[in-house]
Amino acid sequence: MSVYALPNAVPLGERRQAAQREPFVDDPSIPDGELIRRVAQRDANAFEALYRRYARSVFGLALRRLGDRMNAEDAVQETFAAIWRSARTYKPDRGAGAPWLYAVARNAIVDRSRGRGDTPGEGPELASDEPTPAERAEASYTSWRVHRALETLGSNEREVIELAYYGGLSQSEVADYLNIPLGTVKTRTRAGLGHLADLLEGELQ
Repeated sequence: MSVYALPNAVPLGERRQAAQREPFVDDPSIPDGELIRRVAQRDANAFEALYRRYARSVFGLALRRLGDRMNAEDAVQETFAAIWRSARTYKPDRGAGAPWLYAVARNAIVDRSRGRGDTPGEGPELASDEPTPAERAEASYTSWRVHRALETLGSNEREVIELAYYGGLSQSEVADYLNIPLGTVKTRTRAGLGHLADLLEGELQ
């Protein structure tokens, strides 16, 4: 299946209902988060609009990470199938839609990468590296504090850090996505991280 063909994540009945409604026009002024909210309500037209916005960039990310076109195309399909299934988990108050979408894409790409690896042989038994309940609680608190601190940043600084922190994008990928120079991304990242460090100093040590 071509990466640019709409995936079959949407059930046939809902695709037919969408076809009977007024076509959804992808107005660029509609935020990504609003499209995701509509997808959570099973709006197939909004899903298609979101797919048209992001299929190419997710494919580019997958191709860079996987190095194989067929696997990259499969990762795109899996990404948007996961978005259709899990759009209800998106929380607008925790950040913009794009970082959430790229986090879903990153997980799909990682799963695809693992799936094509050779089955490892049995190795020596190792101690579990699963976090303890106390460690999970501490991680949750840290995540909450980082999120609260991010809200104090300017929109430009917050955007680049969210794409990296939640979306897992490199600085070059952030620059490509935002269509700004790499140097600008680095400058905004340094400024934003410096501000976060000042806010969180002493709390998360």
